[in-house]
Amino acid sequence: VQLQASGGGLVQPGGSLRLSCAVSGSTSSISSISWYRQGPGTQRESVATITSGGTTNYADSVKGRFTISRDNAKNTVYLQMNALKSEDTAVYYCKARKPSGSFWGQGTQVTVSS
Repeated sequence: VQLQASGGGLVQPGGSLRLSCAVSGSTSSISSISWYRQGPGTQRESVATITSGGTTNYADSVKGRFTISRDNAKNTVYLQMNALKSEDTAVYYCKARKPSGSFWGQGTQVTVSS
């Protein structure tokens, strides 16, 4: 499985960005896809997850502001981020989970600053 994250950039506080995670390769048996982030000097943390059945869950810090969704026809998972705060600044990664293990994409930088 290969994952390609994109869509990061510089945005002002209160602004929005949409991240994309394009999934390719052996996509069968993927049970969930998650977005993680790692800010400066912090550990990588889970932000949002969508399961193969469509169930979603979010970190408390992003509930009501971020939305994870997927387009099965495009094999792409999105993370819509609204009302961004400076503390959302991080490198964002997507991860696919299969019975055989977890597969990570490269990160995309999100910087929230005025």
